Amino acid sequence: MKVIEIKNLTKDYEVGFWRKRKVRALDDLSLSIDRGQIFGFLGANGAGKTTTLKLLMRLIFPTNGAAQILGRDIQDVSMHERIGYLPENPYFYDYLTAREFLDYCAQIFGLPATERKKRAADLLARVKLDERRWDTQLRKFSKGMLQRVGLAQSLINDPEIVFLDEPMSGLDPVGRREVRDLIAALRDEGKTVFMCSHILSDIEVLCDRVAILKRGRLAQVGYLDELRRKTEGPNRMEVMATGTDARKLSRHLPKTEIAPTPRGLRIEVASEDQIDEVLAALRKAGGKIVSVQPVTQSLEELFIDTPKAN
Repeated sequence: MKVIEIKNLTKDYEVGFWRKRKVRALDDLSLSIDRGQIFGFLGANGAGKTTTLKLLMRLIFPTNGAAQILGRDIQDVSMHERIGYLPENPYFYDYLTAREFLDYCAQIFGLPATERKKRAADLLARVKLDERRWDTQLRKFSKGMLQRVGLAQSLINDPEIVFLDEPMSGLDPVGRREVRDLIAALRDEGKTVFMCSHILSDIEVLCDRVAILKRGRLAQVGYLDELRRKTEGPNRMEVMATGTDARKLSRHLPKTEIAPTPRGLRIEVASEDQIDEVLAALRKAGGKIVSVQPVTQSLEELFIDTPKAN
């Protein structure tokens, strides 16, 4: 079931003072996301990720196009009771404590007092905020602590879909691991997560499908393995070898890339068919094979190699 459908969504901004001109931040975006997925929305700074989320949340309004969430047009604000949202730079009431702030958010959704108290405590524990800080004013929190509170508020209404804009921002390595585990657990609970990020490792570890946005336009969308197969071409192979040096081996493999590493020589070939040629060359050079494995394109390589859509 498609829980998010975006059709030809476009956003123009007017810039300039005397001579105004239009700048297109998002250009004809169309996407659909299935229930229960973690969907990664990937792009460089300024690519249009946050603009897309703000359009879906009705914080700004589209120039053209439309979108639906949970079968309802995004103009239907009653749908918001079924979704959660963490903005890129959340702003909280500085003089409320973490517990008070979550209680306030729960009141907005009409939860009764006993349930508000329980959900606030459960969520603060779930995002692993130190219990000694639950009754500390938010103005005294670090960026990472505020990010945890922001994640908690995005879940206060037990949403079906959670929209996260740079959820790892301000977190240390331990915090990032904890938040990744939390996001993965949301998928296990049957929730859908729409996650914007420019941190490639987080997208690669978590996401079922990804979309790559470049300069406001959709460049690629699909399952990560499918996107890699589209751009990789023939299956490259990596051979690690020891017992000889690069100069000696290159005499027998003049057109092959050979690179010295701390573990030995790294030999990359375009396909599995060339492994026999490498083996024969190593025998002549007095070397031996340590390992043979396929070379998988990283998300970083895929992101860099993906051209801007026409």
